[in-house]
Amino acid sequence: MPVRHFRYDRPFALENGEQLPELTIAYHTYGKFRGDNAIWVCHALTANSEVADWWPRTVEQGRFLDPRRYYIVCANIIGSHYGSTGPLSTNPATGNPYYGSFPFITVRDMVRAHLLLADHLGIGSARAVIGSSIGGFQAMEMALARPGFARRLVLIATAARSQPWAIAFNESQRMAIEADDSYGRPDEEAGKKGMRVSRSVGLLSYRGWPAYNATQQENDNLYKVAGFRATTYQQYQGDKLCRRFNAYSYYRLTQAFDSHNVGRYRGGVESALASIGCPTMVVGISSDIIFPVSEQIFLYRHIPDGRLRLLDSTFGHDGFLVEHDKLNAILKPFIAAPLSADEGR
Repeated sequence: MPVRHFRYDRPFALENGEQLPELTIAYHTYGKFRGDNAIWVCHALTANSEVADWWPRTVEQGRFLDPRRYYIVCANIIGSHYGSTGPLSTNPATGNPYYGSFPFITVRDMVRAHLLLADHLGIGSARAVIGSSIGGFQAMEMALARPGFARRLVLIATAARSQPWAIAFNESQRMAIEADDSYGRPDEEAGKKGMRVSRSVGLLSYRGWPAYNATQQENDNLYKVAGFRATTYQQYQGDKLCRRFNAYSYYRLTQAFDSHNVGRYRGGVESALASIGCPTMVVGISSDIIFPVSEQIFLYRHIPDGRLRLLDSTFGHDGFLVEHDKLNAILKPFIAAPLSADEGR
């Protein structure tokens, strides 16, 4: 499906008091809108709006994102690399890309931008809002920012606020970017050597001990002293991100990740979660070390109409991208069940 663009030609105020003079949101849709069949998908850190590309075996007939049944919308987050306003966008005030001058943004800024798109598309409420990882941050904020928009909520491998463990990983990644002397130059290639290291650091938190030991073992390491599979895997993944992303976006998005706290100005986390009025499915991944199962249990215990399912996987945080059939078995019946008249209201 081709990418589309929504342009908002008025100033967009940010949570920190700054503003973007104009806003562009890149988005994809699948299926046909029939008024009550919208599913809004919130993507993770370096993904994009093309769900069928980065989330295999989901946007297919018979799956939980069946385009013959639902109208699926995914919008690229602001600050990202894939078409929404971000560091590589032109600053109207200067006529040049923002690069490092792109302002600090929060998850709430991302959600407010996407709600403008929802209004543009005529979506007053979504049958379900689905998010994993930082996408889960957005999904929660969407349910809280506009009560009634999410008739049902799906939160996968996420948390009510960023914890010190995750923030420390993100700061380590930003330190790697800052150590690259090219970072700060007005160039879209700036900081990429540092970002290559950042990705390597990030992958340790996304996969963890079980996944690495399951997938990167040597066939025969009896005599091997160098050139290990784990070594080349880290290098490959760092290079791969550098071919498709930019360091300025990566830096700002990890800061946005750290900003997440549903309890900010809402009386605390427990109070905010207690105000979520729609049925919510929380999915935890058994081997996730960045958002461990304890975080999912916390969500389940504090969201009034919550239910909890655990997905057994050796792939860590990335399990939601790999365990297609297990996830479909959990989400398909939850999303497909008939809506009550007051559900999510």
